[in-house]
Amino acid sequence: MFNLVKMDIRHLFRSRGFYSILLVTTALILGVSALVATMTDQEVLDAMEAQGAEIDKSDYEMKAELVRMGQLNFVHECLGSGFLLVMAGIGMTLFTGGDFSSGYVKNICFVRPRRRDYVLSKLLLAGVYSGVLTVLSILMALLGPILAGLRLAASPLPKLLWYAALLWLPCWAFSLMALALVLLTRTTTLGIIMSLVSGARLTAVLVGTLGGQLGLPPVERYFLSSVVQDLCSPQAGAAAVILACAAGWGVLYAGVSLAVMKKRDI
Repeated sequence: MFNLVKMDIRHLFRSRGFYSILLVTTALILGVSALVATMTDQEVLDAMEAQGAEIDKSDYEMKAELVRMGQLNFVHECLGSGFLLVMAGIGMTLFTGGDFSSGYVKNICFVRPRRRDYVLSKLLLAGVYSGVLTVLSILMALLGPILAGLRLAASPLPKLLWYAALLWLPCWAFSLMALALVLLTRTTTLGIIMSLVSGARLTAVLVGTLGGQLGLPPVERYFLSSVVQDLCSPQAGAAAVILACAAGWGVLYAGVSLAVMKKRDI
């Protein structure tokens, strides 16, 4: 199985789609940083006010507030919206979907009949994929303000590393959802749609609304998108809940992937 994992990782780092995802992620995060820096620049605010825009005191205080919030809080503002989940889900969907469109799955299962090895390899690959994406995103969120001229208060390195680990685990579990959907449907369509809908927290909002009408417990707070947005916040301090949610959803999606791969024809 380890040879299969190495082959998958080698294939990943030679994939154009992988670098396209990284490029889009980099561009969007740097764009957000530049936009924030521009909208908090004193000269820009003065120019907007001169053109007739209504600028109140809170707009002038925004830059000082961002500087005080520190690097870690700024990183969470950039990544806590679920954007990273969307990119991880879409990336894993496209990569796994390519195995079926290219005939790679049939060749692997012919050489290594145990389909479990294929799924386990993809589970580990999802961890590598989401890990690279998480590290890149945090680095770009830290670099963006510097390039845009926005000097944030430095955050301790151990806290940044701990935040990266807590953010990586839900992203890993979310990418396993994409894997399960591709193995179930043999196409990338549903995986991309669900990555967009679930990553943007629309699923959690829908479940929360229906649950509120029916008087059900607020289970939507334990969805991965809710975990990333609320519990991964530096102020939340809910590491145990994050680990439990990531492990629970990850095991569920891994079990679905193994069951589907075992039952369905290649």
